[in-house]
Amino acid sequence: MSAFVTGLTRGGAAWTPKFVESIDQKQCIGCGRCFKVCGRDVLELIGITEDGDIVDAFDDEAEKKVMSIKTVGNCVGCESCSKVCSKSCITNLPLAA
Repeated sequence: MSAFVTGLTRGGAAWTPKFVESIDQKQCIGCGRCFKVCGRDVLELIGITEDGDIVDAFDDEAEKKVMSIKTVGNCVGCESCSKVCSKSCITNLPLAA
């Protein structure tokens, strides 16, 4: 028995999905590539003020825009987000069974 949630590919091979766990917002440049490849509404762009407060990404107070996890439960574990991240700021992990 596997210690992680597993599935099968269309071809019948065993596959262990790795779900989005965290985003290193200090590394993130807010490019939006991960957001664009995710069709599951898992991620959102947020703004961070000079004081570190979270605001709307398009608020005038935002000094930096970064990605954030919006709906973690929608993640299917495909890892598309981390594969397109040029800064390697997204961590994906298998889910314990």
